[in-house]
Amino acid sequence: MKQKKSWYDYLWIASLTYLILGFFNILFAWLGLLCFFIPLAIAVVKGDKSYCNKYCGRGQLFSLIGGRFGLSRKKDIPKWMKSGYFRYGFLIFFFIMFFFMLWNTYLVFAGSKTLHTTVTLLWTMKLPWHWAYHGTLFSDGTAQFAFGFYSVMLTSTILGFVTMLLCKPRSWCVYCPMGTMTQLICKAKSVTSSRKK
Repeated sequence: MKQKKSWYDYLWIASLTYLILGFFNILFAWLGLLCFFIPLAIAVVKGDKSYCNKYCGRGQLFSLIGGRFGLSRKKDIPKWMKSGYFRYGFLIFFFIMFFFMLWNTYLVFAGSKTLHTTVTLLWTMKLPWHWAYHGTLFSDGTAQFAFGFYSVMLTSTILGFVTMLLCKPRSWCVYCPMGTMTQLICKAKSVTSSRKK
């Protein structure tokens, strides 16, 4: 008997729509902040990783492409990628890259730097993306943040897609920075709760 699907089983559509919208209008990249704040909020309030387990549209998308469509080798992810050294190291690296993105955004806001209508893939390859910017009532800094944030989201999607192809569909979830952060929050909450008892 097939299990009845819930509304959150279709959140992969939101993830796919986000990537498509950012291709046509970069300002939609701001919506990606929801994928940052909601998991952290759920972890802080509930003390669990229900976002990762239920609501992550990207994880669902990888499950669909790699599982149902069979584009995954379904191999175990290498042990070194499961290690704390790699996961926390990747989280630190991710934060450093995120800081540089914010710094570039600040420079554009401050007028020290001009707007770059490019998307940076894998933190190195700059791709022209000018067709996705049609001007805005806000400052160029608003668009610069959108270009930078979309770069982060697209890069992490590509990393997840490659990992999905080579390993199990949701292998990205093992070292996803958001998953690592929510896990740290859950551990901290657990320690705090046990001390109160």
